[in-house]
Amino acid sequence: MKPRDMDGSRSRPRANGQPPPSPPAPPDPDERWTVGRLLTWTADFLKRRGAESPRLDAEVLLADVLGWERVQLYTHFEEDVGVRSRGAFRDLIRRRAEGMPVAYLVGRKEFYSLPLRVSPAVLIPRPDSEFVVVEFLSLTKGLDAPHAVDVGTGSGNLALACCHQHKSARFVAIDLSPEALAVADSNAKALGLSDRVEFRQGNRLEPVASEGRFDVILSNPPYVPTAIIPTLEPGVRLYEPHQALDGGEDGLRVVAPLIEESVPLLKPGGHLILEIGSDQEVPVRSLIAAQPQLKLVPTVRDHANHPRVVRATRI
Repeated sequence: MKPRDMDGSRSRPRANGQPPPSPPAPPDPDERWTVGRLLTWTADFLKRRGAESPRLDAEVLLADVLGWERVQLYTHFEEDVGVRSRGAFRDLIRRRAEGMPVAYLVGRKEFYSLPLRVSPAVLIPRPDSEFVVVEFLSLTKGLDAPHAVDVGTGSGNLALACCHQHKSARFVAIDLSPEALAVADSNAKALGLSDRVEFRQGNRLEPVASEGRFDVILSNPPYVPTAIIPTLEPGVRLYEPHQALDGGEDGLRVVAPLIEESVPLLKPGGHLILEIGSDQEVPVRSLIAAQPQLKLVPTVRDHANHPRVVRATRI
């Protein structure tokens, strides 16, 4: 028998006239809802709602409700899930079906094997950004206490991952948003890295403009053209901060001045590392080529062979 909605009630319609989706509930209190049954039904429900990873979403959300690691779901597959936990799970699934990203629902996201707190004040860290960390580690290998800047730090993922892997690296991490900096600072404290990462509020490199030179300046800047934002998937378009996405008409509103500002702030032999959109390699390399004191090196491509990181060295 197909289960009914968890509480048997009808939710109020959304603006488009369609009622919000409601996850399942047993038709009577005596029907068993085990971990395995909940996962199977919910994964199918989310798949029909267009989720890209419905099973993973269901597992992450149920594990969060139960306070378990995901692997524990499979060692307790036949265990009943209580009414209170089902209610909390139902609420998360409803919000997920409406488009809210899983990372915001559970308040965390892993990046470069680090558990990071996230909120709608920051972009959700993506695996593609790990290429920036890889380049930093490669370029600073053997350097003692490299001093670096992370522009647009968001959750702090780049600076914190670099410091976690390079045990003597020091960072100034900059963001316009005080809310984002609060998230980043909490991550630094949780990881025990507050002594090597200093957070400052400001625009691009302005907070360090009067200081000495740095070994590395890196950034995952806003690079999505304004006109493209309405076409992004709902989870990004509706929930992630536009300030961290919107790169202006051509996507280079932040990138272009950042490149120019980096020149006097890099030591000779220092490095600029920029994450880019997959169609921005040519214009970004042209902007760097226009700076005679910067020497371009080959672009780094991601696992899909898309241009992902543009690098340059200060002559």
